[in-house]
Amino acid sequence: MRFKTLIILSLLVINQVTSQDLTSFFNKTDTFLSTYVSEGNVAYSNIKANPKQLNDLLVLANNISVSKDDAKNYQAFWINAYNLTVIKSIIDYYPIKSPLDKSGFFDSIKHTIGGKKVTLNDIENNLLRAQFKDARFHFVLVCGAIGCPPLINKVYLPDTLEAQLEKQTRIALNGSFLKINTKKKKVEGSEILKWYKEDFTRNGKSEIDFINKYRTEKIPSNFKLSYFTYNWNLNKQ
Repeated sequence: MRFKTLIILSLLVINQVTSQDLTSFFNKTDTFLSTYVSEGNVAYSNIKANPKQLNDLLVLANNISVSKDDAKNYQAFWINAYNLTVIKSIIDYYPIKSPLDKSGFFDSIKHTIGGKKVTLNDIENNLLRAQFKDARFHFVLVCGAIGCPPLINKVYLPDTLEAQLEKQTRIALNGSFLKINTKKKKVEGSEILKWYKEDFTRNGKSEIDFINKYRTEKIPSNFKLSYFTYNWNLNKQ
């Protein structure tokens, strides 16, 4: 009985420490983003000159473990971790003109986060997309390029995550992710819609169906969808 009690107490302490670390991570991420992000663009040169705040954040992130069963905390943690790791990766090689200037930026360079060795693609595809099947992730995961959805200067939080996912998806699909030509009955979309088509066409829906769920001005179903070239230039201030 005493041994079982010790185990329970140990687990409670571990959970409390993890919860405190996660709260600290969210708070410090919010401070960092509000300092260095403006109108979707990042002050990379300023972070490069003083990287301690970002480095400390990612050390903290490595000590956090969140179960996917705790879905909102898990999603909020990994979305923020992804965006911070993109910034860190750019800073490591700055000045660069594009994240693609560094070979393996997304698919082979490993980062230590949440006690795991992961690439950016691992976070996006394995830890988020594969687990939750939510196409809205594409509008909050920011790859460091102008063609990405805008990086907000606030942290993603578990309590507000649903509203934030909805808002950023609406902003993107009512804004720069689409170019509509009514006369020619065509719409051009970001290549994100092409690269991840399977995410936007689940349950027999078309890409236009998905888009119209979030559009203020609906696109007619007979419009032809094509894609414009992705802008990989850095989202720097």
